[in-house]
Parts: sequence; structure tokens; C-alpha cells
Amino acid sequence: MSSAPSDLIEGVSHADLANAIRALSMDAVEAAKSGHPGMPMGMADVATVLFTKFLKFDPKRPSWADRDRFVLSAGHGSMLLYSLLHLTGYDDFPLSELKRFRQMGSRTAGHPEYGYGGGIETTTGPLGQGIATAVGMAMAERILHSRFGDDLVNHFTYVIASDGDLQEGISHEAASLAGHLALSKLIVLWDDNKISIDGATSVSFSDDNLARFRAYNWDVQEIDGHDPKAIAAAIEYARTTEAPSLIACRTTIGYGAPTKANTASSHGSPLGAKEIEGARANLNWPHAPFEIPDAILNAWRALGNRGAVEADAWVKRLARSEQRLAFKAAIAGEIPVEAQAALLAHKKAVIETKPNIATRLASGNTLDVVVPLVPELMGGSADLTGSNNTRAKGAAGVQKDNWSGRYIHYGIREHGMAAAMNGMALHGGVIPFSGTFLCFSDYCRPAIRLSALMKTRVIYVMTHDSIGLGEDGPTHQPVEHMAALRAIPNLLVFRPGDAVETAEAWQIALASRNRPSVLALTRQNLPTLRPDYSEENLTAKGAYVLREAEGARKVTLLATGSEVALAVEARDRLQAAGIGTAVVSMPSWELFAEQPDEYRAEVLGRGTVRIGVEAMVRLGWDRWLGEDGIFIGMPGFGESGPYQELYNHFGITVDAVVAAAKSRL
Repeated sequence: MSSAPSDLIEGVSHADLANAIRALSMDAVEAAKSGHPGMPMGMADVATVLFTKFLKFDPKRPSWADRDRFVLSAGHGSMLLYSLLHLTGYDDFPLSELKRFRQMGSRTAGHPEYGYGGGIETTTGPLGQGIATAVGMAMAERILHSRFGDDLVNHFTYVIASDGDLQEGISHEAASLAGHLALSKLIVLWDDNKISIDGATSVSFSDDNLARFRAYNWDVQEIDGHDPKAIAAAIEYARTTEAPSLIACRTTIGYGAPTKANTASSHGSPLGAKEIEGARANLNWPHAPFEIPDAILNAWRALGNRGAVEADAWVKRLARSEQRLAFKAAIAGEIPVEAQAALLAHKKAVIETKPNIATRLASGNTLDVVVPLVPELMGGSADLTGSNNTRAKGAAGVQKDNWSGRYIHYGIREHGMAAAMNGMALHGGVIPFSGTFLCFSDYCRPAIRLSALMKTRVIYVMTHDSIGLGEDGPTHQPVEHMAALRAIPNLLVFRPGDAVETAEAWQIALASRNRPSVLALTRQNLPTLRPDYSEENLTAKGAYVLREAEGARKVTLLATGSEVALAVEARDRLQAAGIGTAVVSMPSWELFAEQPDEYRAEVLGRGTVRIGVEAMVRLGWDRWLGEDGIFIGMPGFGESGPYQELYNHFGITVDAVVAAAKSRL
């Protein structure tokens, strides 16, 4: 049993090249006693054609800016990617790493993990995320192309996607957006094997995917995924269309396995020694486990080396380009010193004028200052532009025929938006930020989690951050969302208490190259509380004493966001009663947790009555309040009504804070 015949490549048949992928995949899964051999065996022909005939890459320069991007959205089939990276000569993937597949500390994790080695463009595994992230990469290519032209930016984004990827809801959002924007340099190769974990996909899925993608304005083809000539012809044509392309590759999962091919048993479990022996016979692959004959390995390495010529030519074009400094700056992603200075000047002006504005408006004002000075910034919103204030003055909207804009209308596609921002950040040259309501962070959460896992600089602007949004009621009033977001490792969550902290939060978010950020911002107006200007970014400490006690400190009021102003008023009343009270603003718990123990103890106030005030649920607050701390916040979901009445109804008031302090003393 072998693939359909094709011309020799570097003196080796297509079948031998593809079977090297199949053999490495089933051997590595067998050695690990864990993994997914079926998909790599089924898509080996497609991957071989893509990597040998089309993909633009250089294994010795895996970060070459104008390389094609390859995303294995079907991340469970990770051995397909690892095999290709080894065979084509990526230094991070010697054979020893493939032998350590799924082992602690190896580069060959169970699912591809961004940052583990060159050639892994994004973390995949949660189905649908890869294809949606790839949409963002294709968007970034168009954005940079509009700035720098064909000489410096002209590459494709290829995706191998599974049935599961196309079933996940995020794929609908992402594909719809890609079609609307006519992302013609995005090509998705769908592994149409009609098998999932539960068996045939027909037990749960009867959609017409081809009709669906046509409705999204994609170009659609259907081919035999084991016919190299048909695969090549389909990809060649897809590269000429004016729309994104879906190529349905009809494949056999576990191709070559004598009894497990075309069955769910080859999907997520090792084949077993007897089945592998039969597969070797069927594939005419008589070699020992992990053994690749020199002729086949040399052919793959020669194919991998082809990209060096094109990469060299690109390096020369960059050196000659009048835009080389701007391009290098875009890829480097540093915030220009002019923008940093402008942020400080803006903060100083805010402290001097002390506006009484919502922090969402304060965020918009900050963007008006910084966006013109940082060409890489790309804003957006999930159909809430006027509410999120994420469109800087003069920022034109991106259109399918004009990518020079600085703002993306994502439509009501929060999940797709978040994943696309991951793709833009991973691609490089773009610093994405976009907005929705904080309550709808739930729709973004899987992509936010991947932002944190991959250490990408993605900035999520989440407005209408509490019952302070008022009449829209409990469906739109976040109460548990701050706790849920704070639970994600490596995610910076800011809830600034005024316009000054908002500007500082933006300063931190822009400077945080390896951490995503969430800015939770108010709908209602807040007073400016910071009394004096200093270049020091106090928000960077996570929490700080905004108002110190007069006399001995007996009470410490800890608050975030809109409740900081409430705490300041309560502090003034307690001080008037002779009770020494400090107010601690806590815009970022994560940054506060990273401060030295002594600083944290000093801010929290040793031996004082601690009262936490936040219009959220209590979860997480006891870490800062201690066993005897008091929390004033939300007992559960909110209600519909004017926000002032809601604060009174739920007892989040100055009176409540004062009474709690006095009763405990």
C-alpha cells in the first residue's frame, strides 16, 4: 500500500517522503505510549506536498519575517509537525527530541507549544483556536503589506485543520471574518477523514462544510488527500484566488494501518506493536523504529535548505529598502521613546486638570495620545466601538481593499476577535488591542488563556466593569469575572481607579512584551484621585497607599476601580472621627503579588483592620484581607436599575464601610 505515484523529489519518491512522516509519528507515539498517530498518518501526503512544493521557510532562520506561516490547528496530531521540523532540519528538533515525545522537559509536547522550538508558530490543541489564530496571522500579513509592500511582506498562511476544528464555534466566527476581509493569502487544508473520538463524525455532525464556507465567501475545493498531484494542483490554484481557500482533503485516518485505518481507534491511542508491524509492511517501510534511510533524510534536508536562497534575497532587499529601519522597529515591537514621553506628559496633564470621567473614556484619551506615535498599534472592537472607546481619533477602519487603517471592526465575534489578536501578536509587527464588555470576557476566555500561555502582548479592553453599568441588568453586570480572569496565570488584570491609573495601566500593558493584559474599565464617571505627579508608575506596584492615615493607622481600606473613590470618602469620615485610616488602591493584584514581602506587608498595614471594597464577589480577596478581614461587595448577581440605586441596594456604600470599620474596632 502506498500513495499515488508522483515525480521524484530530490531523487526520492513522494511516497517515501510521506512515509517517513508516518513512521516517525507512529514510532514516537508508540514509544510514549500516548498520543495521536492517526491524523499524521492520514495527512502525511498533504503535508509533504505543502512543505516540498509550496511552503516558504528556512529552518536555519525560523524567525525570518517573510516566511510563510504554517499552523497545525489539529494540534493533537503534533507528531506531524515535529516530524516535518526534524526532517527539514530545524536545529531544535533532532531525532532525540522526537524520541522524547510527550516527556517532561522535551520540546515535543503532547500538543505544539509556542516557544518550545523554531517552526512552532502557535500553541494549538484546543480545537478551533489554531484556525482562528491563523486568521489573525493572515490579517497581520495584510496590515504589514500595506505599510511595507511586496518587497518586504508577501507570504501565505497555511493551516491544517481537523473535523473538530470546523465544528468548534470559534471557527465559524473566524471563517466569517476571514471571508468578509477577503484574506486571499489564507489557505486551510481540511483533514476530511470523517472520524472523531466517538467514531464516525456522522453520529453528531451532518453539516455541509463546503456550502458553509462558500457562504462565508471562501473559495472551496474538494480533493483526494492521498493524490499528490491533486493536492499540488489544489494548492497552486488556491494561491491565485481573491478569497481565502478551504481545500477539503478526503483522507484515511491511520493511513497504512492494517486494521485501525479509518477507525476511531487510530485517533488518540498508540497503534500497538503488531499494528505498526503491519503498517510497515503495507507502506513498504522495512526500517527499524526511528530509522530514516540516508537517502530519504538527505532529500528532506535538501528540500529544507531550498528556502535559504529566498531568505537571502529577502535580507538583501531589506538592506536596500528605505523602510528598513521602520520595518525592523515594527518587528522588534519596542515602544518608541516619543510615545513613552507622551504618556508621561499625558499623565501629568490628567493630574493637573483632574477630570471627572469614566475610565473607559480615560482609556480612549490615552489611546488618542499613543496610537499616532506607535504605528504598530491596531485597535478594534466587537461591535462596541462607541462603548469601548477603542478607536483613536483619526483611526480609519480596515477594509478588505484597504489595509492601511488602524482599526478593525470585528463584528459580534468576541471569541474570534481574541484569537485573531493572538495571531497578530505572534506574527509580529502588530500590537493588537480590542474591546468588548467585561461580562463578555467569558466569550473570549479560551483565547485569553492561550494569550497568557504563549506570553503574547495582547491587550483586552473590557468596559462596563460592574453594576456601575446600571440598567442593562445582571446579564451584563460582571460580578465573578474579575476573579475568573485573575485566576489565569501570567495574565495582567487591571481595574484602574481613575484616569491616572488608566494611563499607567496602558503604559504597563504596552511595555509587557511577554504578558497579555486586561483593562477593566467603568461606564460611570470617576474623580481623579492621584494628588501629585510623579514619573514613577505606581500602578506597576500593583497596589500602593493612595491616602495614608493621619496618626497611627488603625484601618486599611483596600479597593479597586470605581470603589477606590468610595473608600477615599469613607477614609475621610473615619479620620474625622479620629480613626487613623489609609486607603490602598489595588489596580493589579498580579503585580502586587510580585512585590517584595516587606513592601506588601507595609501597604496592607500590619495589625490593622482590613476592609476590601469591590463591586465583585469575594473570591480571592481573603488573600489580602486575612482571616479577620471584612469584605464589602456583591453577594451574587446584580439587578437592573440606575447604578446609584444598585450600589445602595447591595450595601456598597460609604456608610457601610464606615460602619464596618467602627464595629470591628
